[in-house]
Amino acid sequence: QVQLVESGGGLVQPGGSLTLSCAASISIFSIDAMGWYRQAPGKERELAASITLGGRRNYSDSVKGRFTISRNNVKNTVYLQMNSLKPEDTAVYYCNAMFGRPYWGQGTQVTVSS
Repeated sequence: QVQLVESGGGLVQPGGSLTLSCAASISIFSIDAMGWYRQAPGKERELAASITLGGRRNYSDSVKGRFTISRNNVKNTVYLQMNSLKPEDTAVYYCNAMFGRPYWGQGTQVTVSS
């Protein structure tokens, strides 16, 4: 059983930055891969970024070059640094962990608007 708690969402102007955090209830050394997904109103949930235990990163084309995923194995936390935010980045962002099966956090709202 894995519990994931996200934080760091909010309202930001276009071009601004936010950092999301996802704290896991277990050692993330035990988790094969973790990621951030997002779901905009009326759209399906999509992968934004993921990182494996070995540190391999994967980004969707829409966030590549602007978002950076990282993990702190001591704090059992995964981060998503989001720069140059656009209105189309507005969504609920969900943390995901693959530990036998997928686990999800409760989501955190990110709104990019002037």
